[in-house]
Amino acid sequence: MMRKKFDCQLVEMHNKLVVMGELCEKAIADAIAPLARRNEAMQNITLSDDAIDDKEREIEQQCMRLLMQQQPVARDLREISAALKMISDMERIGDQACDIADIVVHIVDIEPSVEEAHLRKMATETVKMVNESVDSFVTRDVELARKVIEYDEVVDNWFYDIKKELICKIVSDSENGGYYVDLLMIAKYLERVGDHATNVAEWVEYSITGEHRKYKQ
Repeated sequence: MMRKKFDCQLVEMHNKLVVMGELCEKAIADAIAPLARRNEAMQNITLSDDAIDDKEREIEQQCMRLLMQQQPVARDLREISAALKMISDMERIGDQACDIADIVVHIVDIEPSVEEAHLRKMATETVKMVNESVDSFVTRDVELARKVIEYDEVVDNWFYDIKKELICKIVSDSENGGYYVDLLMIAKYLERVGDHATNVAEWVEYSITGEHRKYKQ
C-alpha cells in the first residue's frame, strides 16, 4: 500500500516536471519569436517565469515529502535527487528567457537582419533539447538523454557561427553595432539554455544508470 502511494506521488512529480518543461519551452519561444511585439513579449515572459518559479517550488516540496514520508530505495533516491537538480536548471532556463526578452524589448527599430532568422532557428534547437531532456526523464529513456547531451554540440556550433557573423557585422556596420551586440547576447543566452538542458539530460542518465559522467572516478 505504501509503495503504491509512493509510486502515485512519483507520477505526480513527473507530471509537474512535464508542465515545468512546457513552460520553459514556451518562455523561450515567446522571448525569441515576436520581435515586432516586444512589450507584449516581455509581459508574457514575466508571467511564464513566475509560473516556472512556482512549479519549481511545488516539485521541490513534493520531493522533500517523498524523502521524509516514504522509505525510497536506491533507484528512488537517484530519481528524486535528479529531479531536484533538474528543476534548478529548468528555473535557470526561465531566467535566461527573461534575459532574452529584456534585450528584445530594447532592440532598436531597424529592419530584421538575417542573423535574427538564425537566432530563431537556434532557439528551435534549444527548445527541442529542453523538451527531449524532460521527456527522457519521464519515460526513463537513457538513449534519448544521451542524444540530448550529444546534441549540445549542434547548439554550440550555431552559437559559434552566429557569433562570427555578428562580429563581422559589428565591424562593417558600426552604426548599428549596438543592435548586433544585443543579438550576440541573445545567442549567448540561448547557448546557456542548451547547457542547462544538457545538465538535465546528464541527471536523467544518472537517475537511470547510477553514474554521472562528470563525477566518474
